Amino acid sequence: MHRVAVLALPPVVAFDLTIATHVFGHDGQGRYATTVCSPDGGSVPTTTPGLDLTVQAALDALDGADTVIVPGFARGPAPARALDALAEAYRRGARVASICTGAFALAQAGLLDGRRATTHWVHAQALAREHPRVTVDANALYIDQDPVFTSAGLAAGLDLCLYLVGRDHGQSAAIQRARHMVTPLHRAGGQAQFIPAGAQGQDDELAAVTAWANANLHLPITVLDLARQGVVSTRTLHRTFRDRFGMSPQAWLTQQRLRAACALLENGQITVEEVARRTGLGTATNLRTHFHRAFATTPTAYRRAFTP
Repeated sequence: MHRVAVLALPPVVAFDLTIATHVFGHDGQGRYATTVCSPDGGSVPTTTPGLDLTVQAALDALDGADTVIVPGFARGPAPARALDALAEAYRRGARVASICTGAFALAQAGLLDGRRATTHWVHAQALAREHPRVTVDANALYIDQDPVFTSAGLAAGLDLCLYLVGRDHGQSAAIQRARHMVTPLHRAGGQAQFIPAGAQGQDDELAAVTAWANANLHLPITVLDLARQGVVSTRTLHRTFRDRFGMSPQAWLTQQRLRAACALLENGQITVEEVARRTGLGTATNLRTHFHRAFATTPTAYRRAFTP
């Protein structure tokens, strides 16, 4: 029997926690024994106002766990004793996984140092900033760095949990659980396709530049055009974009074009060719090439997924 401990760090994201408990706690085959625990046991607040959980077990539940899963929680320092328990579970050979902002606890425990990891795209920049020894991939739905696993927000936790079932008992077992939960075993693409256009934050130094670019994506914008808008040299612009967004101005511009394309694709009345023209990507072929490279799916598949 594989023992799974789900560590609820207060205030815990209830949805994330119930994903893990449902996948492993209701497997129906007796393959997993699942325990929900918290730093102190007893009542655990959640991020949902008015909803608290009662947890029977404390940190000693991690002592014999084969897998420890940390659901999302309100970002901030996790209790030191919980981080120590996580690190000890890892040292003795337990598999450790996180859902959404649970990655911050794994990072605080030092378990992500030198590893690739993901979290909800909203929090990816903060994870990279607070933990520079972690290579943060904001596009991935989940990342396997065995024995440490991380997943993006909310439903991506379900993707990861089903993936772990597949690792433990084969694809047929994972498919069986997916069917029971009425969800696909694999979703096309990564989480970048879920990030709305303009969702990244902006500071005063770049606000005018990025606002102008987003308003003129249909034009053939160059890096020199962006530099002129910011009244800076192209060298300074490159440095500022690298510091702020972790990419070149040209890469950022392509990213914004693709996010604008996603918004237009959600309107079923606009052709793929028109989407390409309006976003400055030129042709439908060029749009498809960039779209697949960025999101690992096609514009048509994206439209099917996001159009009622």
